[in-house]
Amino acid sequence: MTDPIELDRDYDHHGGFPRFVPAKVGPEYGQLLEALRTVQDLAVSTSLPAEVTEAAAGKARELIELLTPHVVAEGRQTAGRVPRLPGRGSLLLMPWIIEKIDADGVRSRGMFRRFHLGGNSAAHGGTLPLLFDDLFGLIQHAYGRPISRTAYLHINYRKVTPLNTELVVEGAVDRVEGRKTFINARLTDLDGNLLADCEALMVQLLPGQQ
Repeated sequence: MTDPIELDRDYDHHGGFPRFVPAKVGPEYGQLLEALRTVQDLAVSTSLPAEVTEAAAGKARELIELLTPHVVAEGRQTAGRVPRLPGRGSLLLMPWIIEKIDADGVRSRGMFRRFHLGGNSAAHGGTLPLLFDDLFGLIQHAYGRPISRTAYLHINYRKVTPLNTELVVEGAVDRVEGRKTFINARLTDLDGNLLADCEALMVQLLPGQQ
């Protein structure tokens, strides 16, 4: 897999993300992320007695105190700057691994966890737009399009998206019309069964726009 940042040879003429340098981290950062994701899973799947709730809140306050002195400006944080880690090292993004990224498209593999539960053992419908929108940013970046924003994103929910099941999401640029980039993508299980498909329009920013 090509590191997404290696595609950024001429950033002034294409993009999709603010310029940033991949963060250099050891295995301890991946271990921290997995621990925090497990805490997220447990936070939404437990019913705690008062004494455990109080103890957990105390531990959380200790963690806040430990991390707060290390807050940095946008672009300098580690989160989102480790392409080899699930979700590129960001707790916001789905914990998926990029398998392929080039001008022909992007493919990512992963699963929705208990934290993403909507109901009846299915992923919350609102998590799919995040998965697709992040994918579209990568796609148009790899295609070499100018810095753009999402103008619209349309999802067809074809089947229930299960939790704790390995899935694949992949997409590519469909066509380009001036400042507009039209992109299509599909979410499937490993047998190729279609769970959702999505189309989006990314529009190139004009000078001065953010």
